[in-house]
Amino acid sequence: MNNKSITIIILVLVAAVTLYSSAYVIDETEQVVVTRFGKVIGKAKTDPGLYFKYPAIDIPNYFPKNLQEWDGDPGQIPTLGKTYIWVDTFGRWKIVDPVKFFQTTGNMISALGRLDEIIDPAVRNFVTSYRLIETVRKSNRELVFEFDELKQAEADQKATKKQYAIEFGRKKITEGIMKQAQPKLAEFGIELVDVEIKRINYVEEVRRSVYDRMIAERKQIAEKFRSEGQGEARKWEGKKERELKKISSTAYRTAQEIKGEADAKVTKIMADALGVDPEFYSFIKTLEIYNSALDKESTIVLSTDSEFLKYLKGYKGK
Repeated sequence: MNNKSITIIILVLVAAVTLYSSAYVIDETEQVVVTRFGKVIGKAKTDPGLYFKYPAIDIPNYFPKNLQEWDGDPGQIPTLGKTYIWVDTFGRWKIVDPVKFFQTTGNMISALGRLDEIIDPAVRNFVTSYRLIETVRKSNRELVFEFDELKQAEADQKATKKQYAIEFGRKKITEGIMKQAQPKLAEFGIELVDVEIKRINYVEEVRRSVYDRMIAERKQIAEKFRSEGQGEARKWEGKKERELKKISSTAYRTAQEIKGEADAKVTKIMADALGVDPEFYSFIKTLEIYNSALDKESTIVLSTDSEFLKYLKGYKGK
């Protein structure tokens, strides 16, 4: 291989390396700002395709073109009613002016810091300006209240519904946050697409009192159902006692009627039997009196003419 061939090969390799280092590709999710010695050259490249630059001195700076996520720093914020709540927000944003974005922030990490500095104060301003219910609810749809279960008075129901009615609402609060933050973010070439409240919770101290109130309400409802059950049980027990007394009295009356009829029949039979021989009846009744009135320890002094001892006259013991 002669020197001419080697020179040609070297030139081809140099040309290939130069061509490779001067070309760059942009896909659908990217946009590029080209800088030369730290200064922006031309307009930003936002369309996908193959582009060329001066090798070594031009540097393509890639930035995302699609939506990006911003996750706010959760923190304690007081509402208008001085109730401290734990608020966690998130948002979506995109770069709409890559040149301005590069000149003001330079990279994505710095951009997220700018978002924190602008959106977090806006969230705090709006949350502190409204009642807690305004941050929680977005409409005045009908709610199921605990007093429906407790059957409280109609006046109390109306008062509670009025207490939970909103005038502004969560949706308008997030829209207000966007309107306040967007002009400040536009200076950095950023468009804020939306901001949403991801989570709202009471701080620990308030949460404990809320849980205690919920437990008390549940216990009150349970006690209500328990008392109703006890009242129903007493009702059925009373009914059972009445039925038992009714059955017992009916059975006792029937038994007494049967017994009376039997006693009457016995008396009639006895009377009929004794009426045949009155003397024998007198003898039997006198013996019964002897048996009940006299025993081995009894002492009685009577005349021998006493009618009471007429059946013992002439009796000689063993």
